[in-house]
Amino acid sequence: MFGFGKAKPEPLHGARIEDYAIIGDLQTAAMVSKEGSIDWLCWPHFSSPACFAALLGTAEHGFWKIFPESRKEVSSTRQYEQGTTILVTRFVTEEGEVELIDFMPPREKYSDVVRIVRGVRGKVKMRMDLRLRFDYGLTIPWVTHFDREIRAIAGPNLVVVRTVCSKGATAELHGEGLSTVSEFTVKEGDKVCFSMTYAPSHEEVPPAINIEQALDDTRAFWGEWIKPLAYQGQYREMVERSMITLKSLTYKPTGGMVAAVTTSLPECIGTGRNWDYRYCWLRDTAFTLMTLLNAGFTEEAICWREWLLRAVAGSPDQLQVLYSIYAERDLQERELTWLPGYEHSSPVRVGNAAAQQFQLDVFGEVAMALSRLPLIQGDLRTPATALQAAIIDHVCKIWDQPDDGIWEVRGERQHFVHSKMMAWLALDLAIKHHDRFDGKGDVKRWRKNREMLHEEICKRGFNKKLNAFTQTYDGDTLDASLLRITFIGFLPVDDPRILGTVRAIEKNLMHNGLVQRYDVKKSPDGLEGGEGVFLACSFWLVIAKSLIGEKEEARAMFERLIALRNDVGLLSEEYDPLAKRMLGNFPQALSHIAMAHAAFAVEGMWDENSLHVELSRQ
Repeated sequence: MFGFGKAKPEPLHGARIEDYAIIGDLQTAAMVSKEGSIDWLCWPHFSSPACFAALLGTAEHGFWKIFPESRKEVSSTRQYEQGTTILVTRFVTEEGEVELIDFMPPREKYSDVVRIVRGVRGKVKMRMDLRLRFDYGLTIPWVTHFDREIRAIAGPNLVVVRTVCSKGATAELHGEGLSTVSEFTVKEGDKVCFSMTYAPSHEEVPPAINIEQALDDTRAFWGEWIKPLAYQGQYREMVERSMITLKSLTYKPTGGMVAAVTTSLPECIGTGRNWDYRYCWLRDTAFTLMTLLNAGFTEEAICWREWLLRAVAGSPDQLQVLYSIYAERDLQERELTWLPGYEHSSPVRVGNAAAQQFQLDVFGEVAMALSRLPLIQGDLRTPATALQAAIIDHVCKIWDQPDDGIWEVRGERQHFVHSKMMAWLALDLAIKHHDRFDGKGDVKRWRKNREMLHEEICKRGFNKKLNAFTQTYDGDTLDASLLRITFIGFLPVDDPRILGTVRAIEKNLMHNGLVQRYDVKKSPDGLEGGEGVFLACSFWLVIAKSLIGEKEEARAMFERLIALRNDVGLLSEEYDPLAKRMLGNFPQALSHIAMAHAAFAVEGMWDENSLHVELSRQ
């Protein structure tokens, strides 16, 4: 046994959000910094408690770092192996060069993180520093040592760390403070491999993996998975990385996709605008499915649709905004008081109280997902049609009520115009679906409510002075969510009210070439501080400008936006154009979904035949 002694306090981690890349096994994912440090990993699945939580605290809250021992003249570059999630970081020192290859093999029974150190040139002294802390950095495990292997146990968790070295190289593990470390040297051609495997502590110790075989299998899996990608335009590499990222955020056993790998990365540094995004939002469903289908990934779209049907099954008045990866409903929010937060942005939250909000637009998102997907053979078609009818009957009862809106504000409920438009979309799609498939439902009632709602939105949601649809009924403030009016079919795209809305958002919500969700000074949301510009909204403007015929401007804006990706092609939720840094949870599914949509739009590959709905009302 080793690991006793008081560890020396260390400062907050200094990596920016954009300094991270992810590796994953389709059930969870790890965040790896440019310095070779894994600072975030939740085991055994995305929303489990983290065993490495330095991202949201200090080194004392858990990390796993492999880096050159010499701090002189060290530089690093990194990239993913093309078409995979295998991350290769190259360190260059005065003594030579080494590669750090990080990956997680697609999971079978056990979950593994594999780290391979390969000598490229010269002779480089390396150090491995491992600090496991379960329960989001709170629990120190009991660690025992066996031959080239350590086992760390805390409650239900067991982690086994092993080393394998090429001939001539050695990497002994030993305790130092409350950490496990290894100092070793690699020369050209040497390999030192570390594997870390998770298993329930009540089960037998998992066997060692064949690292070279696992690397080959991971390459083969991703190489085969990306083959159906239909996009062949100018932005192929970017679209490919976005598709792989979305796949990496998918929980394979159920088909659900989390909004991000992380919780509580702030939308404004130093404030409490911190939320847990390790769950599945229904509103992302329509965009996710459209992206997957446009890109050629029908199987993933069907799996996501099946997750959706399971999640929303039940009484329509109990439909939630978000669910767990298993479609569970109880996502109680709490604060982790022992974590100081990313760059002192507290509180750190797990769970999400937005699950209990009333967001009317979700009914439109669900209707969009159910109406324009490949029909699944067998049992699901009839339940889907019946479920849709029940949901639409419920929409007829509730569309006149105020809600919490797409941005999940924590102030008073209001009559958000975007929410009303999406309720209209739910009715419109249900009617068209019924006409096409002769489905069930009270279509006469649906038609009446559709027309009433359309008339009310045009009367109370449009401000003639601004010449734009507004954030709320009878209001005078704007909201970037209204850019979606260009592609839901509420009005023809050349309608002056649509053009006026796009122009007004450009003029009032666009800063430094990027789009804010809304002006927090004019639209109080019950939260402190401001926020960065919202990347998905910026891509929505690209799509809107493409659809209204401003194709050259759309492409120019798109080029500016994709330049904000980090060095391995990933995006967070928001961006600070003044500090020139990413904000919010990472990597953000909605940002990558919107970016891929925009790529199709600017290339002219996203037309009325690939939309969920027609571009003009029937």
